[in-house]
Amino acid sequence: MTFDPCWLSGQRLPEVTIHASGALAQTIRAELRQTRRVRHDVEVALCTLGRLGETPLAAWVEQALPVDGLGDEGFVVVRRGNQLAVAAETGRGLLHGYFYLLRYFEWMTGDFTVVERPAFPVRMLAHWDDLDGSVERGYAGRSIFLRDGRVVQDLARVRAYARLLASVGLNAVVPNNVNVHAAETRLITDHLSDVARLAAVFREYGIAVHLAVNFAAPIELGDLDTADPLDPRVVRWWSAAAGRVYDAVPDLGGFVVKADSENRPGPAAYGRHHADGANLLARALAPYRGTVHWRCFVYDVQQDWRDRTADRARAAYDYFIPLDGLFDDNVVLQVKHGPLDFQAREAVSPLLGELQETPFALELQATQQYTGQQKDLCYLGPWWREILQFDTTGAGGPTVADRTEAVVAVANVGDDPNWTGHKLAQSNLYAYGRLAWDPAADPVSLLHEWAAATFAIDDRTRTELVEIMAGSWRTYERYTAPLGVGFMVTPGTHHGPSVNGSEYSASGTYHFADRYGVGVDRTVATGSGFTGQYPEPLAGRYENVCACPDELLLFFHHVPYDHVLQNGRTVLQHIYDTHFQGYDEVEAMLVRWKAIADRFDPASRDNITARLEGQLANAREWRDQVNTYFYRLSGVPDAAGRTIYR
Repeated sequence: MTFDPCWLSGQRLPEVTIHASGALAQTIRAELRQTRRVRHDVEVALCTLGRLGETPLAAWVEQALPVDGLGDEGFVVVRRGNQLAVAAETGRGLLHGYFYLLRYFEWMTGDFTVVERPAFPVRMLAHWDDLDGSVERGYAGRSIFLRDGRVVQDLARVRAYARLLASVGLNAVVPNNVNVHAAETRLITDHLSDVARLAAVFREYGIAVHLAVNFAAPIELGDLDTADPLDPRVVRWWSAAAGRVYDAVPDLGGFVVKADSENRPGPAAYGRHHADGANLLARALAPYRGTVHWRCFVYDVQQDWRDRTADRARAAYDYFIPLDGLFDDNVVLQVKHGPLDFQAREAVSPLLGELQETPFALELQATQQYTGQQKDLCYLGPWWREILQFDTTGAGGPTVADRTEAVVAVANVGDDPNWTGHKLAQSNLYAYGRLAWDPAADPVSLLHEWAAATFAIDDRTRTELVEIMAGSWRTYERYTAPLGVGFMVTPGTHHGPSVNGSEYSASGTYHFADRYGVGVDRTVATGSGFTGQYPEPLAGRYENVCACPDELLLFFHHVPYDHVLQNGRTVLQHIYDTHFQGYDEVEAMLVRWKAIADRFDPASRDNITARLEGQLANAREWRDQVNTYFYRLSGVPDAAGRTIYR
């Protein structure tokens, strides 16, 4: 059985000698048997440091070793003359070094030394796959792991997937849905042999399996309120369950928990429950060195849209800052990058700068729930890098990447023939892995890497493709929600325009547009007070309507339509301009693609062409519905005289 090889299709290596033993060394040997050979005068050796003396570059490698070592996953690459060595302390590091060699060998010239260590110890992909095989917020087919209540029998595709993840440096995976239903707790009660089979495949590639569990549902306890973390019966149940899981999978990474976080009235009533629940699980896992990833996605679903002080954006901070320092050492708080929900543009969550005593993970989303659902091209690498490099103090302090202990993304794959539905959406999976390893990596350079490894095309064609893709996130932002406004999507599906679709919902109000103006007042002076959750000088910058960055203006402020942005345009004219511009950019993307499409394989050509044509229709709907909506409210025409449907 064969699968789309994605970016592992065309790489070639010369003969390679391996001076290492162990399971991961065997994985590398198996990889080499699949890799095409190229005649080359360079002699390549892969070795663990314990066998460094078997290579002629031992002295050079030793000189390059960091004082504090390479760690479990780091590696060194040294070339001198026609000798090239990849060295690591462990098999896991050597596997990463092998894939580095596979990625860059044809571009390696002259003498050089490279030392690589990952920025974060945990680099995870979280799947929202249900036991019946469906995928929540999945846009590329059904689950590759689960079907009919069990792990799939044939794990060949899972093995191919593990190989893809390892090749970009990822080391953790959650195969089941963190929004897990109570009945699906049976994955850890009835089907541990399935979990063990799955873990064995990922183990071949140095990837640890973590399991999503429903804290509120130890099903053997019947009608007991099993969400009570202080009930000794609940404590005993989870302790026993952890023991059974680790008997089956001794290297399980731990549990990931959402804990009913969208259905509680507020932090005063429920906040301490988070610390008690997380610590209960942490103590059950502690004997096995397991970790609890506790998702901080919380908000009140009983908000009154009439109350302008109610603000979903405040919720995570209000719940978790009072609990900072109350969690056990093996609890990691998993924080969405923004305070709302993976919008095309929103402020960086203040939790990422303000948690001081509790380790946390940054959570991103590759599956494009609100950014086109892998129907629209939206390369997210630039957005993710912007988040990772965000200055959490606003005054030259530590970045998000400096502060986080782990990085997690909601995965974007399914059993679609090309894994991601849109062939070009593979770039988001690739970029996520590479940025999780090196958060300072250049997203455009990553696109070049991905395109060169994925398609058999010449350099000129690759450059053209990269230029089509590189700005697609900002294009998507332009023709959808302006200036940091969110949730103008169709409720439920979260795709396509519905400007007022969520505006009167119990989960929040997102733009407050009326005939006078638009935006959410989140200031301390007159609004919800959300700006006060940031430290100074960030808080002051966001509080001041004149200093607030244009791209977040309507996220933090309600302003009249004639308010002048820092770019010199009024808010209303900016809305008109960007929606016309976004549509025009998609149209130009399609024209540029069709000019090079015949240089690609037929399956990729047909897939990409169909998706871009669909995106153009989608951009047209966004442009016309948003512009018409604001024209009807304001009565102010477009200064450029373009067509707005009235």
